[in-house]
Amino acid sequence: MPILRDAPRPEVSYPVVVVGGGACGLCAALAARDAGADVLVIERDPTPRGTTAMSTGLIPAAGTPEQAAAGIDDSPERLAADIMAKAKGKTDAAIVRRLAAESAETVAWLKARHAVPLSLVGGFLYPGHSAMRMMGTPNRTGEELMAALNAAAAAAGVDILTEAAVRDLIVEGDRVVGVVAERPDGATEAVGCETLILACSGFGGNGALVAEYIPEIEGAVFHGHPGNKGDALAWGREMGAGVADLDAYQGHGGLAYGHGIPILWPLIVEGGFQVNRAGERFSNEALGYSEQAAKIVTQPGAVAWSIFDERLDALMRQFDDYRDALAAGAVVEAATVDELAAKTGLPAAALAATIAEVDMLTRDGGPDRFGRDFGGKPPLAPPWRAAKVTGALFHTQGGLVVDGDSRVLKADGSPFPNLFAGGGAARGVSGPGASGYIAGNGLLTATTLGKLAGRAAAGLVR
Repeated sequence: MPILRDAPRPEVSYPVVVVGGGACGLCAALAARDAGADVLVIERDPTPRGTTAMSTGLIPAAGTPEQAAAGIDDSPERLAADIMAKAKGKTDAAIVRRLAAESAETVAWLKARHAVPLSLVGGFLYPGHSAMRMMGTPNRTGEELMAALNAAAAAAGVDILTEAAVRDLIVEGDRVVGVVAERPDGATEAVGCETLILACSGFGGNGALVAEYIPEIEGAVFHGHPGNKGDALAWGREMGAGVADLDAYQGHGGLAYGHGIPILWPLIVEGGFQVNRAGERFSNEALGYSEQAAKIVTQPGAVAWSIFDERLDALMRQFDDYRDALAAGAVVEAATVDELAAKTGLPAAALAATIAEVDMLTRDGGPDRFGRDFGGKPPLAPPWRAAKVTGALFHTQGGLVVDGDSRVLKADGSPFPNLFAGGGAARGVSGPGASGYIAGNGLLTATTLGKLAGRAAAGLVR
């Protein structure tokens, strides 16, 4: 992914060019169009989907009218505090405050201006969140969110060039003046730009970079967009951009083994648990689905079984992913513990002992040997459910350092004059490693940094 410094300026030019058509790229394009700028989105796929399409599509927003109507007390300050606490303070507090302060407006803007059907997700709290604040589309899927964003982009007059992968940036000094995109047949097209927004995600699909920066999750299933090769990171480094938290990532400890469907974490935080092949628990599952991924990878066969019951099955049916898992046969049902052991291949005595222990912990409350407190939830009861899962890498969280307007910063902290980044291309707010990821961090940075980048880019060319 070279930087071209002696190439002629392209004849065709746009005020704003966006590389990548996921949630970040389309939010950036919509924001720039709202501000009156002409925009071109360049997307490698036939249809803009990105990593967002593989997610639940949930966006955290604090202080929304939807929360107020539900009697939920929340604020941007509270969201920022939750993010900082999960990251143990090891992230950029100013960026966290800016994103939290903008979160409710992002959702309101998407709903009112662009008809994205977002509503408040109720019934449970994700690990690390102190209030119900997730906003999602009716079926709680990223595919649905991307469909709504694509429709909005079409209605707003955003130009989208699909099946075109940006290979090179054309740079003069520290200013990007164009890009070179390659078609599937090898033909190339050069497009000029007054401003450039990098929304082409991280490097989860680049095995060499994962091995270099995140060895603890090397070899795990990658459940993200295969185009996440680290293009933005490579371009930024060659231009002298600052980078940070390259070992940060979102993992998931609940990807249905052999099916590639996430078994989502509400079933864990509401009382479910995980066992290894020996039928024994091995961690505090409730800390978070991201850090659980690496723990599962260290277990025999790199697999675990999520154990839950009919109550949690009913809770999970609001999610399209879970309904897909049911349809795929990824969830086992059993009337008794012995039947559950037979269907999962787990040792019956060990599984029965673990279930009995969890029942006691649920009734008695207080932290167990892993530090988890099952108290305050109804005890699990037959009929039982179980899903075989593995630990997976969903997307990386480190990247180019940006300021509060999504401007890419040089290594010395000064901004490039016309270069922006958001989503997985930019440094996230999870701090280093996997444990700082709090549910929704990915789409918070995708939608809000995208929005801010689009508005700022349009401001430069208005």
